[in-house]
Amino acid sequence: MEQFLLPLFPLETVLLPGEVLPLHIFEERYQVMIRECLAHPARETRHGEFGVVLSKETEISNIGCTAKVIELKRKYPDGRMDILTEGKRRFEVLFTDEEKIYLRAGVEFFDDDPASAPPTGGEAQRVLELLQEAMKRLRDPRQLNTPPSPPYHNLSFQIAALLPFGLEFRERLLSLRQERERLLKIAEEIKQLIPQLDRTIALERIAKGNGHPWIR
Repeated sequence: MEQFLLPLFPLETVLLPGEVLPLHIFEERYQVMIRECLAHPARETRHGEFGVVLSKETEISNIGCTAKVIELKRKYPDGRMDILTEGKRRFEVLFTDEEKIYLRAGVEFFDDDPASAPPTGGEAQRVLELLQEAMKRLRDPRQLNTPPSPPYHNLSFQIAALLPFGLEFRERLLSLRQERERLLKIAEEIKQLIPQLDRTIALERIAKGNGHPWIR
C-alpha cells in the first residue's frame, strides 16, 4: 500500500471520486498548501493533490478523497484564489502531522475489492431510472458526464454527485469497497428522497397559492 504525508483540507463536505468541487482559498495556510500543490508537475502522482476530509466540529473524518486542481480560475492580489478541483483517490487517515502551517496526514489509499462482483446491467439501469425520477423533481437538467457501460465502474459516485444526499450517507459511500453495494444503497436512498422532494414541491405550490392548496 502506498503511504506518504498528504496535505489535508478539512471541509464541511464529502468529495467523491470524479466529482468537481470549486473552492475559494482565503486562509493563508491553505494558500500556501495550494501554491505548493500547483508547483508540482502533473506527472508526479504523489504530489499536486491534497486530501478533502469532512470536518466534524473538533475532529476530522478518517476517510477522505484527494482533490486535484484542474483549473486556477482567478488569483487575487492578496493571495486568495478561486480554483476548480476534481476528486481522485480515496484514502484512510492513519495519523496526522502538524509540522507545517497546514495539517498533513499519513494515509493509505484504497480502491474497490477486485474480487467483488460488479452490478448487473439490470441493477445499474434501475438506479439510473430512479435518478431520472429524482432529477425531474429537482428540475435539474444535468446528466451523467459519460454514458454508463458495463462493468459500471464508479457509476455510483457519478450518481451521488448529482443528488442532494446527506454528508453521512456520502461518507458511507466513500468507505464502501464494492460498486454493487454502493448502487444498491443509492437505490434505497433515492426511494426515500423522492417522497421528500414531492412534499417540498407540494409545499411550494401551497405557498404560491397563499396558503390555499387548490389555487394553482
